[in-house]
Amino acid sequence: MMKKGARLDNRSTSQASRFLPFLNWFQDYSSHKLKADLVSGVTVALVLIPQSMAYAQLAGLPPYYGLYASLLPPVIGSLFGSSNQLATGPVAVVSLMTSAALAPLATAGSSAFVAYAILLSLVVGAFQLALGLLRLGLLVNFISHPVVNGFTNAAALVIATSQLPKLFGVNVDTAEHHYQTVFHVLEAASHHIHWPTLGIALLAFAIMIVLKWISPKIPYVLVAVVVTIIVSRAIDFENNRTIQLRQIRVESFHLLAETYNSTLKNLNQTMKDRVTVSAALKEIGNQVRNPYEEIEAQAELAKLTVSAETLKLKSSALRDELRDQWFVAVEQDDGKLGFYLPAEAPSNLPVQEGRWRVTVGEGPLDERAMTIAGGGAVVGKIPEGVPTFSVPMLDLSVMFDLLPMAIIISVLGFMEAISIAKRMAAVTGQRIDPNQELIGQGLANIAGSFFRSYPVSGSFSRSAINLQAGAVTGISMVFSCCVVFLTLLFLTPVLYFLPLSVLASIIMMAVFGLINIRGFVHAWKAQRHDGIISAITFIATLSFAPHLEKGIILGVVLSVGSLLFRIMRPNWWLLSRNVDGTYRGAERWNLQVCKYLAVVAFNNSVLFANVSHLEEAIQGVVKSMPELKHVLIVGYAISELDASGEVTLSVLVSRLRSTGYDISFCGLNDHVLAVMHRTGLYEKIGGDHFFSNVSEAVQVIHSASCANEPGATCPLIDPNSELYDEVAST
Repeated sequence: MMKKGARLDNRSTSQASRFLPFLNWFQDYSSHKLKADLVSGVTVALVLIPQSMAYAQLAGLPPYYGLYASLLPPVIGSLFGSSNQLATGPVAVVSLMTSAALAPLATAGSSAFVAYAILLSLVVGAFQLALGLLRLGLLVNFISHPVVNGFTNAAALVIATSQLPKLFGVNVDTAEHHYQTVFHVLEAASHHIHWPTLGIALLAFAIMIVLKWISPKIPYVLVAVVVTIIVSRAIDFENNRTIQLRQIRVESFHLLAETYNSTLKNLNQTMKDRVTVSAALKEIGNQVRNPYEEIEAQAELAKLTVSAETLKLKSSALRDELRDQWFVAVEQDDGKLGFYLPAEAPSNLPVQEGRWRVTVGEGPLDERAMTIAGGGAVVGKIPEGVPTFSVPMLDLSVMFDLLPMAIIISVLGFMEAISIAKRMAAVTGQRIDPNQELIGQGLANIAGSFFRSYPVSGSFSRSAINLQAGAVTGISMVFSCCVVFLTLLFLTPVLYFLPLSVLASIIMMAVFGLINIRGFVHAWKAQRHDGIISAITFIATLSFAPHLEKGIILGVVLSVGSLLFRIMRPNWWLLSRNVDGTYRGAERWNLQVCKYLAVVAFNNSVLFANVSHLEEAIQGVVKSMPELKHVLIVGYAISELDASGEVTLSVLVSRLRSTGYDISFCGLNDHVLAVMHRTGLYEKIGGDHFFSNVSEAVQVIHSASCANEPGATCPLIDPNSELYDEVAST
């Protein structure tokens, strides 16, 4: 017999493991399991390192921020989550949503953009943690599977096409709509494609496709990265120079650069003035002043807004002109390089092979140190060492601006993580707790934000690799993060030469797996309205991109609206007896109905939103059946009965009986019957008017209502029953 102390110890251990799930890892842990976790952890890290850098680039951050997001969050997510194999870290959809969330606030890659990305991780984590602690994980069910399918397919296409500039080696400004940006990229590529950039990306594609076809267990992403780094270093793929503006011997370019810098200066000043006037307008609105003062401020704000938009268009056009300028490098007498238009290069000086173009970003050109590229773009210098602890920039106004997108990222990220965890649990037999998983994901994002991480979630591809490699516990993620830690300490110089087009190919290779056309077909087959909602979400997400949140919000609104419509207008039908003895819809199965007894099936709860529909349905049946005597309501699907529904049923019963009809119920659950008992409706209807099933109800009601009618060979009665023989002989 177990001692009392032992029972208390077991109970305390169980309570501790509830709040600290990782304590379960060490039950019956062995050297064999340790080896399995080590192998799987290293295997995942070989995919995680290049993939995380690619996803950071997708989020608009320097690639090494992907490594920062792969250092601490995976460990925290495993420690406090409920799944032993879920691999947390940077993922494609969350990275794209991060970029979309921060685009209105700062320029991609800038210090402000990085600070906001870290702050976004904190907000996302806090929201997920709050949901988990409040046990509100079920709230994510408001995003239906058809909506997720439509959004994911659209996001996959947006992600893939967003990598085209890096694939072709061109630079374009981001347009208001993503499809406009894609058009501009293709237009630029038709004139200025950098063939070595495209070639090395195609090499990476070929390596990954072939190795994946040979065996999915081969770390094909890592192999592609290693090979392309070697090739990049061997052919001097980057070949960039830092020069002064005076080294470009083209007067028209100097004038263009001067105009561009001046336009940007005016734009920045106009934006500052607009912020000042906007703040003053708010202050005027809070005080009682001369109304003309407010009108003047509004006019000034409108003027500055128009001016800012005009300057934005002008600066964008100037950037395009600067990017269109190609030069040849000529060695000068002093040994330095001068850059000329090909047709204007001096014939008496040696001309180097290749073409050069000034790298023009969103900011002004530095006349004393500008980058001119003769090759392709690479990852470049990565800060050595691991990120140190730092508190995220806490700006309440920015946090409130980020909150709507943070909620969407939180829910989408969690849905991706929990769906992956459940799939793996079906294989391993592990029990998954959605609320605990929310806590794990929330803590992962919060902890990551203090070590320069952007929002993360569970990765489908890396989780699958972790499971296939034989991971037993979350210790595999500890080993995986140790590999990332060593990479940041010792391998960052090697990653310098990794072409950005290879990272683009890694992203495109990963998101191809997100495209699921069968999901649309499946939703349509299940329910046509689900198929339509899925298609609308897909089209809307593509149309609104890069504002992806609008697509999924529209999908959620349509889903909830469709649900409310079905609640307000639930299905109902007349039942009759089928040849197999079951009671089915008479119209659908082409069955004859009894003219004296109407068996009405109501396919929803009876609530305030649909009680009028139930009343209209019964009245319609009464009007359409002149010889009707009795109405039987089949309530198998009636799971709830609220006050409005109870009052309506009471009035309906009184009205039918006052006009010579009777009414009964069958198949009601205990909860609905309890409501009727509490309100007195059960006694009003009469206990002998309630039945457990349709067959019993028909037998009793038929004998009382229509057995004595001439020729009453009722289609509701079994021909082989004694009652049928009795009726037929009457």
